[in-house]
Amino acid sequence: MSFLSKTDPQLAKILKDEIKRQNETLMMIPSENHTSEAVREAVGSCLQDKYCEGYPYRRYYQGQENFDKLETLCRERIKKAFGVPYVNVQPLSGAPANTAVYFALLKPGDKMMGLRLDQGGHITHGLAINYSGVFYKNIFYHVGKDGQIDYQAMASLAKKEKPKIIIAGITSFPLALDFKKFSQIAESVDALLMADMSHVAGLILAGSYPNPVPYVHIITTTTHKTIRGPRGAIIMVTQKGLKKDPEMGVKIDKAVFPGLQGGPHENNIAGIAVAFKEAGKPAFIRYGKQIVRNAKVLAESLKKKGLKLCSGGTNTHLILIDLMGSLNISGKLGAEALEAAGIITNYNGIPYDPNPPFFPSGLRLGTPAITSQGMKEKQMEQIADWIYNVLKDISKIKKELKVSFDQEKNKIIREKIIKKSREAKKVKVLVRKLCRRFPIKKKY
Repeated sequence: MSFLSKTDPQLAKILKDEIKRQNETLMMIPSENHTSEAVREAVGSCLQDKYCEGYPYRRYYQGQENFDKLETLCRERIKKAFGVPYVNVQPLSGAPANTAVYFALLKPGDKMMGLRLDQGGHITHGLAINYSGVFYKNIFYHVGKDGQIDYQAMASLAKKEKPKIIIAGITSFPLALDFKKFSQIAESVDALLMADMSHVAGLILAGSYPNPVPYVHIITTTTHKTIRGPRGAIIMVTQKGLKKDPEMGVKIDKAVFPGLQGGPHENNIAGIAVAFKEAGKPAFIRYGKQIVRNAKVLAESLKKKGLKLCSGGTNTHLILIDLMGSLNISGKLGAEALEAAGIITNYNGIPYDPNPPFFPSGLRLGTPAITSQGMKEKQMEQIADWIYNVLKDISKIKKELKVSFDQEKNKIIREKIIKKSREAKKVKVLVRKLCRRFPIKKKY
C-alpha cells in the first residue's frame, strides 16, 4: 500500500484496520469468503480503467482487443465448469442478474413463484418492497413446521396460480433443494424454471450439492460466496433452456445491456475468470466437500448442546439457529455478542418468526471462509463450544438483569449485557490464537 499510504493515509488506515479484523476473526457469514491474491491482483489491476460497453467483438469503443479475449476466456471457463452452452458474465451482482432474467423473459404483471424471504428465500424472489414484488405478481411456496419444503403443497399452488417462472433458490434455507421435483412442478404448468444458486455454486462444482443444470432453464449465481471469487454474478442458460426458447440467451444479453446496465466491470470479470481457473483444480473439489462436512459437524455439535436448529440441521454450507427458542435472546443480540468474541455471523429471520426483521429470532452462520483457511472437523467442534458458551453466558446475563424483549431492542442495554460477558472476552483471545494457526491463504 505504498502509494495509497502516501496519497490517502486516512483510507489506508481503514484498509489496514480491515485487514487486521479479517485476520483476527472467524468469518462465518455463509455468503462471505476469502479470495486469493491472484483474484485480488486481477480486480485491482489496470483493467478497471477501460470502458467496454457491449459484448466481445461487438463493442462501442475502440481499444478492446484484450478485453474481448478476457471476457471470452471467462465465459468459456464457466461453460466448461457447469456444462452449459450460454453464459453472460456482465451482471454487477446477484440482484441485477435476477433482474435481467425477469426483464428478458417476463412482462410486468406476470406471475412468479419463489420461496418467501422469511422462510429462506431472497429479496429478489418476490419481496413486496423489492422491484420483483412491485413489477410482478408474486406467489410464494413455503416450508412446513418441520422446516422442510412442502413440494406437494408447492405443486398444488403452482397448478392453481400457473406462474410464468418458478425460482429454486435460497439464502437461509439450510437443506439441499430437490431440482427434479422443481422441474416436475414447472413442467406441469409449463413454467420456466430458474435456479438461483448464488450460495451453493461452489458446492455444485465440488459435487457436494445437487446439480440443477439437467433440470432448469436458467441459472443465476453470484461469484463471491462458495465460488470464492470477486463480487459479481453470472447468468447461464442450459441446453434445456435453449430447447424451450432458442433466443433465450439473446434476450438475456439484451436485457443486461443495453436494457439494465452500461459498461461492464472488466476487472471483476477478470477476477471471476481467475476464480474459475482455481475452481478447476482437484483441491477445489476437496474444499467444497470439506465445507459441507464442516457445517454438518458444527451443526451436530451445536444441537448436542441444546441449540434449536431450523430444519433440524444442515446438509449444505449454512446453519440457522433459533436463538429465541433456544436461549431467549434475539438473533441481533446473539450476533453482536459473538462479534465481540471475534466470531462474525448475522442475525436472520426463521420460518414463521414472530419477531420483526431487525430483531429476529434467528442466527445464520456458515463454513465457506473458515474452510478456506484450512479448518476441519476438530476446529468445528471447538468453535461450536465457543459459540454456545458465549450465547449461554449472554442469555444468563440477560435473565439476571431482567431484560425484556422490548428492552433488548435498546442498543445501550445490549452493549451493557455484552460488556458483562466474561465468556465473550475469553473466547476473543482464543479465536485470535486459532486464526494465527490458520492464517488467510494467499494461494489456492
